[in-house]
Amino acid sequence: MYNVVDDVRCEIRSAIIVGLKRGGILPIPGDLPGIDIPVEYTRERAHGDFATPIALMLAGKVKRKPRDIAEAIADNMEIAKGKTRYIQRVEVAGPGFINFFLDRKWLEDVLRVVISAGPQYGRSGVGCGKRIQLEFVSANPTGPMNIVNARAAAVGASLANILKASGHDVSTEYYVNDAGNQINVLGTSVELRYLELKGEDVTFPEWGYQGSYIVDIARLAMDKYDKKLKAMAAEERTRFFCDFALTQMLADQKASLSRFGVEFDVWFSERKLVEGGAVSRVIELLKQRGMVYDEDGASWLRTTEFGDEKDRVLVKSDGDYTYLAGDIAYHKNKLERGFELLINIWGPDHHGHVVPTRAGLQALGYPGGSLEVLLLQFLSLMSEGERVKMSKRAGEFITMDDLIDEVGSDAARYFLLMRNIESHLEFDLSLAKEHSQANPVYYIQYAHARISSIFRQAEERNMNLDDLDELDLSNLTEDAELDIMRKLASYPDEVVISAFERAPNRLAGYALDLAGLFHSLYNSHRVIGEDSDLTMARLALSRAVQTVLANVLGLLGISAPHEM
Repeated sequence: MYNVVDDVRCEIRSAIIVGLKRGGILPIPGDLPGIDIPVEYTRERAHGDFATPIALMLAGKVKRKPRDIAEAIADNMEIAKGKTRYIQRVEVAGPGFINFFLDRKWLEDVLRVVISAGPQYGRSGVGCGKRIQLEFVSANPTGPMNIVNARAAAVGASLANILKASGHDVSTEYYVNDAGNQINVLGTSVELRYLELKGEDVTFPEWGYQGSYIVDIARLAMDKYDKKLKAMAAEERTRFFCDFALTQMLADQKASLSRFGVEFDVWFSERKLVEGGAVSRVIELLKQRGMVYDEDGASWLRTTEFGDEKDRVLVKSDGDYTYLAGDIAYHKNKLERGFELLINIWGPDHHGHVVPTRAGLQALGYPGGSLEVLLLQFLSLMSEGERVKMSKRAGEFITMDDLIDEVGSDAARYFLLMRNIESHLEFDLSLAKEHSQANPVYYIQYAHARISSIFRQAEERNMNLDDLDELDLSNLTEDAELDIMRKLASYPDEVVISAFERAPNRLAGYALDLAGLFHSLYNSHRVIGEDSDLTMARLALSRAVQTVLANVLGLLGISAPHEM
């Protein structure tokens, strides 16, 4: 997708190289073509549109003061000879920064590109089709999705969208933890509740799952299969309840995720991995590579050879596999499917598991960089300034469905995305429910809806809205208009940075900033006014804002309403 900013940066870099050559700064040690010339947006308009610190970077290589280098570059650029499309003038600032002031035509070109590209604006191929497997949520199938799972779902789904938009080939995956003892506990819990419903005197154990959802599953089994259950032997009935409860829990979890707008490409069963012998095979392979030794009746993996603080057990003295053994087999399976990078989103309680899992892959001969783990911090719920308890002590807790019922999917998605994943999140339920401009997601969506209202008015006046990208945009001279145009120009960069920093929160903040700029323009200037040329230009600007708002909300998994 064509990006005006790429042209601007290319033009600036070419001008810098001309200045370096004419200023006698080339050749330099290390050869300039191998040096990245950073070109950044300026924070203040007084400093131009773009700036570069290249002089500071070169100072040590050419043994000259940064400002002297910057002045030599600036003095020897061929700007005055009209060989650049956008650059009007350059200016040296501070210790050696070079600021570039551009002709406003570049901003007009940005608007035209946004309008013509529409939903494709902001998408790029910088990821070069790199195959990434993104695993997230992967909650135990022993209870409903809770709000911690909801944050992982919002972050994972949005990150997948952002990676795809930046040119990566992404597959999303949910790892079903259906092979551990927790499934037996789940099945037994449901079976005992079933017996209670049948009127039997049952002592329910403390280790059983206590939630009311267990009773619901037991009642469903009784309603559908009571006759068959009566005819079953005890052992067969227990197996039935394990399978039935697991099936129902997975169906409920999938339904909750779907309601939240989150779908997975693959649901991967741990049970099939174990029963297929993958874990035993990977342990045997590690032994063949000399990475396993026996001690105290257990088998240990030499993870210390790959930076771990201690070696880890793969097979316990009772013969059972550890979680690590299963995880190594699972990640080996992922890489065998042809993925170049594995990204996992885990909770902070898994911090100590990152290095051993990566070490297991390295012990198999895979590069350590093939596994990337994002540790998503926990969150707390606030309402009217008070913390909401989320205790599981009685088997009841706030579920993903409860959250959606309370604030809606859009507000839930935005509030769960608005902070960096490494930061603890306080979710303000009261604010999320507000239909006011104090609520950030409402404020953003209202900007999109407000623009839709403007265009309905324009259509009622029979204005020609077909060729907004071909209009004369020179009338857009107000600071508020130029600020919006600059913000629109930065959107493709924001998508790329959000992808490579794994930071959906950047786009959440970007959408809020863009909405704020448009609301400010709307409150101080009429879009549809008496000057027809200015009106059409502002309609073009409004269309571009609406397009980008819809695009960024789409990446975040949030709707862009036309009415509110």
